[in-house]
Amino acid sequence: INENFANAVKNADAFIGSLIFDYDDVVAISSMLPHVRGPRLIFESATELMAFNRVGTFNMQSSGDGPSGPPPAVKSILKKFSSGKEEDKISGYLKMLKMGPDLLKFVPGEKASDLRTWLEAYRYWNQGGMNNVKAMLQLITQKWLLENENGDLEKVSSLELPDLEITPDVGLLHPLLSNYAANPKSYVSWRLSSECKELAKQQKFKLAPNDAPRVAVLLYRKHVITNQRYIQDLIRYFELEGIVPIPVFINGVEAHTIVRDWLTSQREIDGVSKGVISRDSTYKPNEATSVDAIVSTIGFPLVGGPAGSMEAGRNVDVASQLLKSMDVPYVVASPLLLQSIPMWKSNGVLGLQSVVLYSLPELDGAIDTVVLGGLVGDKIALVPERVRKLCSRLKGWIDIRKTPPSERKVSIMIYGFPPNVGAVGTAALLDVPNSLENILKRLHREGYDVGDFATNQDACGESLVAALTIQCENSVIAAGADRMQCAIEQRMERARNGDKTVPETLARPGGGLGRATVRGVDMSFDELEKILGKFMTKKVRRAWSEKERGPGINAKGEMVVSGLQVGNVWITVQPLLGVEGDPMRLLFERDLTPHPQYCAAYEWMRLPQERGGVGTQAVIHLGMHGTVEWLPGQPLGNDRQSWSDELLGGLPNIYIYAANNPSESILAKRRGYGTIVSYNVPPYGRAGLYLELANLKDLVNEYRTVESANGRSDLKEAIFATCEKCGINSDVAVPFNLSELSTISIDVFDEWIANISNYLVELEERLFSSGLHTIGRETSDEELSSYLNAYFSNKLSEEEIKNAITAWHQKEKTNHSHSFLSWIQDFAHNFMGDVIDSKLDAADNSLLQEATNIIELLARSSSEEMDSVVNALDGGYVLPAPGGDLLRDGTSVLPTGRNIHALDPYRMPSAGAWARGERAANEIIRQHRESNNGAFPETCAVTLWGLDTIKTRGESIAIVLSLVGARPVKEGTGRTVCFELIPLNELGRPRIDVLASLSGIFRDSFANVVDLLDDMFERAAFADESPDMNYIK
Repeated sequence: INENFANAVKNADAFIGSLIFDYDDVVAISSMLPHVRGPRLIFESATELMAFNRVGTFNMQSSGDGPSGPPPAVKSILKKFSSGKEEDKISGYLKMLKMGPDLLKFVPGEKASDLRTWLEAYRYWNQGGMNNVKAMLQLITQKWLLENENGDLEKVSSLELPDLEITPDVGLLHPLLSNYAANPKSYVSWRLSSECKELAKQQKFKLAPNDAPRVAVLLYRKHVITNQRYIQDLIRYFELEGIVPIPVFINGVEAHTIVRDWLTSQREIDGVSKGVISRDSTYKPNEATSVDAIVSTIGFPLVGGPAGSMEAGRNVDVASQLLKSMDVPYVVASPLLLQSIPMWKSNGVLGLQSVVLYSLPELDGAIDTVVLGGLVGDKIALVPERVRKLCSRLKGWIDIRKTPPSERKVSIMIYGFPPNVGAVGTAALLDVPNSLENILKRLHREGYDVGDFATNQDACGESLVAALTIQCENSVIAAGADRMQCAIEQRMERARNGDKTVPETLARPGGGLGRATVRGVDMSFDELEKILGKFMTKKVRRAWSEKERGPGINAKGEMVVSGLQVGNVWITVQPLLGVEGDPMRLLFERDLTPHPQYCAAYEWMRLPQERGGVGTQAVIHLGMHGTVEWLPGQPLGNDRQSWSDELLGGLPNIYIYAANNPSESILAKRRGYGTIVSYNVPPYGRAGLYLELANLKDLVNEYRTVESANGRSDLKEAIFATCEKCGINSDVAVPFNLSELSTISIDVFDEWIANISNYLVELEERLFSSGLHTIGRETSDEELSSYLNAYFSNKLSEEEIKNAITAWHQKEKTNHSHSFLSWIQDFAHNFMGDVIDSKLDAADNSLLQEATNIIELLARSSSEEMDSVVNALDGGYVLPAPGGDLLRDGTSVLPTGRNIHALDPYRMPSAGAWARGERAANEIIRQHRESNNGAFPETCAVTLWGLDTIKTRGESIAIVLSLVGARPVKEGTGRTVCFELIPLNELGRPRIDVLASLSGIFRDSFANVVDLLDDMFERAAFADESPDMNYIK
């Protein structure tokens, strides 16, 4: 804190503060405020500072009897401004600010009068503008600062307060509109009117056609009040790009009320008319309008905005249900308010800005975030090309919804890495061929044109993958796209002749392809330049010389792009990265580009049919994971030179991704514009023991059962040899060598045998994913049993699990009105005899309820994964959910088929993660001291991985804090704001130095945590402590 500022506050007659959230600032200013003699007005700041508000007899300090605040009569009035909904409290507070002072005139008492004055001051401040601020200062002076002995008392106190210059709390604006529109319906009526057209003609303002897509745009009211030029520019660009904007300005905290009360969609209107959707009672049909998409320039959570960010997640369900009812794309796009445009261009989106634009909106299911510009000096400026990018992505989603399913053109991209080893059609934990087959059949049922594939009983996904594999062979590529159909037909003939080197499904009639045919192109570099553009093509030419053009090049030096056309669906294999031996170079060398054929594949896929391309309207990336999101470009916040941004263009990207990997999925979402649809991990199985491990177990059991010393002696060498053969000696310490076997004491050998036995039990019981998951296939009873066995371990028996599954099936067929649990007990009593005791105790009831809940969630996952793919292809909204694993993260990760996200970075480490991390740190210290004569470790390395941090809710962060001797500090709303050092006399040991290595995903996802760790280490390094008790020094 600046010394001059500190002295000014301590000697001040009054204090006014706003938007103070930084923890260090809050602590410093809190220590100064008691010195302020007169009124203290703190607006829109941390709750700890808000408590210092004081005006005459009114204050916000809590007392032993609870918070003093307004008297009961006042509180009763203030409650009238809220709808009674938890999520509306903040927006209700803003309404109270507007009308509260007038109502409080009628409430007797000095405290109510002082509260009214505080509200009046806040009202001037909140409306903004020079004249309002001057009026606020006049009010403060007249009410509280003038002393009787002041000669100007009578003169100043008699001055009349200027009228409040009011900008509505919410409203709509347009460069052609002289006043603010009161609601969306009246705005749209004006926007489509002849009056608007005439004004546009006079001012040479280009308007979008009246039948163009309509997009709601949420804007900051503060930026409207302060006449930020970018607001008007943004509206102009939308109109130029053929989109009718519905620009609604808000304070920032009431975005959800706009969506709920003022916006609707055709999908929601249809749902209401059919009785499958019910609107909230607050909906205002006479003021609302229908839109095709929603864009928020606010960032933060939809419910609560900047204030809601402190408790992000509390109202996530409210936001997601509102957006699900609308079922239109929800996009966050904004200029950077904390970074300059050059800083963004050189470093990407950093720190708090990444949390505001990405981490928090993703909790609500936001997609396709676009950085629209940034600071130029102290002004906010747009980058026109980025606004065009936003508009192209919006139109991509809207166009596919407005295209009838039978006419929609969809591409499905599978993977084939590593090359030439049979990896085509593979993805992590996913059965790609059968998932592909199920997707095509579901699309057929939804009215899409998939040719004869869905109705041909011989067609199968295995044959499609086999044909695509043939297209990826170097010899076939060398011959060019024109020869690929012939190459596939030759393999089909070989399969029919019994050639076992060819997939047997190709022997089916038509090769099992359902009349799918090759569709491809041989593209020259000049042709690529026409669609890629000279700027980006020049980069490709520079990175890839004619002698090293990368993979996918035919004998003529042309780029070969090919796939299978199935009706209106084009299926292809994503090109290889093409950097031999070191594909990760693409991530780290900014001058490197995708190879020419990689660029050609995506560009030709997007190229309209009338120009000779596929004309794809949406792409499905099938499985975890592809490579487009890993291409060179900005680490976060794509710009014009980011290759994923260029190659995807405005193409909606439906990315089917494993639910247990939220860490990497956010890269697909942020860099690859992926709308994630999660799929479940396969059922869990026990590893068991096999081959020599099983033999070793038998030897150990035999050793333990043999009573004679000679018999045991004969087994020693066999056990030792088998352990060496299995490599177990590297995992279980051996306190002797082979030459000592005959002389080693029985106690030492028996202890080693016990360790071996424990190790084998651990191996045998270890869980692993068994098999592969298939999109669109119902979960079998055997799979349900595997999930439940792994989840409950020994808490439920095999028979209890079997009965729970059976009861669930019966419940699906019955319309019994009594509870599911009581039905299970009836079922057990009437049909299972003594197998289950109908008098289940409370613990059994609880476990049974949990088991049946998991069964239902797993069953929902089977259908909702495919439902979400179809809805995303329809330009709809995909519900958000945390990514993770059932065993580690519990049922919150089910059902799958969700747009998975990471976690609120302000909530780490969680309470559970803190407890686990503290135990782990203590165990590290204990083991080191045991092995080093009681000495504490001086340095410890901890790797902070993004995936691990998300899965464990910050366990590795807790380990770092515990080793250093620090703990998280949370402010009033639960946000972690500091890692404070625990005093050494409380810690009771030295602080341990930690070498924390960060992954790129951790750095980008948890920028606020990185800042807090950096601050903690700096304070520890300069702490007034002995180096003997602080190894960081």
